[in-house]
Amino acid sequence: MAIVVIALVALIAVAVLGGLHWYVWRRLVRDTTRAWGPARVTGTAVLVAGPVLMIAALATERGGAPFWLQQILGWPGFLWMALAIYLLLAVLAGEVLRPLLRRLLERRGRAGTAVGAHEAPASATAPAEAPEAPQSAPSRRLFVSRVVGGAAAAAAVGTVGYGTYGVLRGPSVKRVTVPLAKLPRSAHGFRIAVVSDIHLGPLLGRGFAQKVVDTINATQPDLIAVVGDLVDGSVKNLGPAAAPLAGLKARYGKFFVTGNHEYFSGAQQWLEEVRTLGIHTLENARTELAGFDLAGVNDLQGESEGQGPDFGKALGDRDATRACVLLAHQPVQIHEAVKHDVDLQLSGHTHGGQLWPGNFVAAAANPTVAGLERYGDTELYVSRGAGAWGPPTRVGAPSDITVVELASKQA
Repeated sequence: MAIVVIALVALIAVAVLGGLHWYVWRRLVRDTTRAWGPARVTGTAVLVAGPVLMIAALATERGGAPFWLQQILGWPGFLWMALAIYLLLAVLAGEVLRPLLRRLLERRGRAGTAVGAHEAPASATAPAEAPEAPQSAPSRRLFVSRVVGGAAAAAAVGTVGYGTYGVLRGPSVKRVTVPLAKLPRSAHGFRIAVVSDIHLGPLLGRGFAQKVVDTINATQPDLIAVVGDLVDGSVKNLGPAAAPLAGLKARYGKFFVTGNHEYFSGAQQWLEEVRTLGIHTLENARTELAGFDLAGVNDLQGESEGQGPDFGKALGDRDATRACVLLAHQPVQIHEAVKHDVDLQLSGHTHGGQLWPGNFVAAAANPTVAGLERYGDTELYVSRGAGAWGPPTRVGAPSDITVVELASKQA
């Protein structure tokens, strides 16, 4: 029965994907070309190959195909995923512009005809010239389709190109000050560099990891918190890509908690690998620092392997008069954090939506999509993340590394 349901869902997904691509093909290819010439054939080939490569990229990544194949298929496949989204949105926007442009051309055509009909001949002896015939309806439709289609394609390509450049150049640094009532004056100004969702994988590799390390070290933080979704792949394939993380520097250490993607990539192996890089793992655990407690819980995805979050283990026996900062990958874990008197939770997971209008989808699934928000007596800060999953592209949700400065209300 489960196989039948999965097959049915897959069939519906393929049908929807095919229908959306057919609509884009119709507007961008069929409506802008007269016949099956080189332009129509090329456009059709692109709009058939794109979704095929996208499905292949997803299948090879999730199916554990050879890493070289993931890398070859990943760039065109995942970039097409982003491009298809914005081609569709641009074509839909073009439906509004299309009738307006037609009316404008019709008015100009009628105005030109009226002027030609009322003009007197230049000479009584000169033969009268017939007024220029207005543009035929089919020709006008073709012109409008080409203008709207060209604008839609240019807008989509430009959007994806700029969004991809934003990811590849590396995350920017944000700075946020968070006052904590229990924080002693001695810990006032303590700076935590928060980085999440680096997503090292077939597309973002060692060079990207080095950019992240250099950006974090340049902030000279007191402590570094890596809040999950470090990788999309096995230690065997991505160990060399993660190696630059050994160069992270912070006075009070570097700490890591799992994200959901670690459990798709061999969480136990990655926890061991992270420790070899000099990063402390907080697996439902807590450590006491000067001025506050730092705790971490496993990601919710770990429940599938019997390694889910255990707030009681991480926080149950602590001194509640001390300030507590919790590392938890998903913002939805805030509700348990409030119950356990956590002062500040640091999370990621949402990517800020990554590809607009994905922020609206993220908002439906998470209490906070990005930034600082208060829940009861607990502050929640959600980073948009340093990398990207799927398309190496961000639109309306630039990547970041955040320096969270703790402030004592006694200072």
